[in-house]
Amino acid sequence: LVRDTWSSMKINLVDGLPYITANLSYRQQSLTIENVLVDTGSVGTVFAADKVLEVDLRLETDDFVHRIRGVGGTEFVFTKQVDSLTVGNLEIKNFDIEVGAMDYGFDIQGIIGMDFLQQVGAVIDLAQLEIY
Repeated sequence: LVRDTWSSMKINLVDGLPYITANLSYRQQSLTIENVLVDTGSVGTVFAADKVLEVDLRLETDDFVHRIRGVGGTEFVFTKQVDSLTVGNLEIKNFDIEVGAMDYGFDIQGIIGMDFLQQVGAVIDLAQLEIY
């Protein structure tokens, strides 16, 4: 497999877990979000409510609120469509994310889940610690 190294993003291992940086665009405002977990065990992509407030992404009366369940328990989230979500050179426009408290007891600002990873055809190279 031959590929351009400029097109990959480095994965940082923190306590054995894979973290990356994501860029989110919402209503023509851009936000860089660090400490985003790459989680193939998560169906959806979730971001911390306090972080996305920086681009005025907040719960509105017509937003869909539901409960998600994971290893850490359950929490209520709302769904919001962002203009784009980008990880390295992987981008999806008009992408639905979930937004919640994400109060898990450690520094995490988001989770990139299988919904994003599958749609972009992400390759996670654990030997090189890269995603492309």
